[in-house]
Amino acid sequence: MSGHSRWATIRRKKGAVDAKRGQVFTKLVREITTAVRLGGGDPNGNPRLRAAIMVAKSQSMTGDTIERGIKKGLGTLDGPAPEEIMYEGYGPGGVAFLVEAQTDNRNRTSAEVRNTFSKSGGNLGASGSVAYMFEKRAQIVFDAGKVSEDRVMEVALDAGASDVTTEDDSITVYGDWKSFADLLECFEREKMTYASAEIAMIPENTVAVSGDDAERLMKLMEKLEELDDVQKVYANFDIDEATLAKMA
Repeated sequence: MSGHSRWATIRRKKGAVDAKRGQVFTKLVREITTAVRLGGGDPNGNPRLRAAIMVAKSQSMTGDTIERGIKKGLGTLDGPAPEEIMYEGYGPGGVAFLVEAQTDNRNRTSAEVRNTFSKSGGNLGASGSVAYMFEKRAQIVFDAGKVSEDRVMEVALDAGASDVTTEDDSITVYGDWKSFADLLECFEREKMTYASAEIAMIPENTVAVSGDDAERLMKLMEKLEELDDVQKVYANFDIDEATLAKMA
């Protein structure tokens, strides 16, 4: 799991996040709508919705916008609810990629994802081709400068977490995705503020890459994340310390 913990650090240092605020909001509303459609409109009984609302609020999304996303998921607003699709593919060097997308036009999104892989030296794979290399887990990340590792570990283990790792400036807690809401409740009860929380696909193992290969893979990840319909991208590679330092 340490490889995936490093991923959070890599992505922050490289800045592989949406540059446009409007694009961020679009993706957040889609996640809220999909979470409601799959698990209902009560955040207390829907951990995915609860996490989506938490992230939306951290980005200063208004309550009205959040409520519209919930209503759309419940079907009380006009317009189709987005369909959730998981794409599987390979980047340069055979590195496995999972791409989570939410769309109202499957053909458009499939074409965009396929073209992005092709132009970056990769290819889109068949369903099931790489998914077995990842495991669905609860993932909660803390800023190591704001909370002690010992305290996070103490609460996490008491709450039933399966693992706690520290990488540079972050402390990451992992657990069974079905226990996601329980883990959040334990940290909130202890007044411990987390930097992010999500149900994520964690690679079972990672492939070490460096130099030009690392740059190419990072560029592929960024291009995929820039697609309007793509919500999250996961890959099973890790970058060596020397290359990571150059990206800082």
